[in-house]
Amino acid sequence: MNSKEIGNLGEEIACNYLQKKGYKILEKNYSPQFISGPNIGEIDIVAEKEKTLSFIEVKTLICNSLRSKNSREWASVIFPEDKVNLKKQRKIIKTAQSYFLENKYPLDTKWQIDVLAIEIDLGRRKARIRYIENAFGG
Repeated sequence: MNSKEIGNLGEEIACNYLQKKGYKILEKNYSPQFISGPNIGEIDIVAEKEKTLSFIEVKTLICNSLRSKNSREWASVIFPEDKVNLKKQRKIIKTAQSYFLENKYPLDTKWQIDVLAIEIDLGRRKARIRYIENAFGG
């Protein structure tokens, strides 16, 4: 699988997960319409639950076997959510602000930025999902 196929699979799993948790998917792969150039950001999923907008970054990793719950102690192991660095966070915040402007949301609308990390074991056809709500703020 190439990185685009992995990303698409992760986003499909993420949408199914969110819908089961009561979220309404509003947009997938949103990018601002009125801004152009290399600094355009993209938000993987925009969803709503209980009158709160969630801008969700999906990070997917293919692995040979799912890790144990205690594997965080291995310093050399990279988790999908670790790839949402400060530069990426800033881009997501700017893109979320553009979404508000384009869609004319009131200023008092509740919102948050979440990260949904997915580790997929293709051999066992299983996925581990970690949903980090309100992962960082704007």
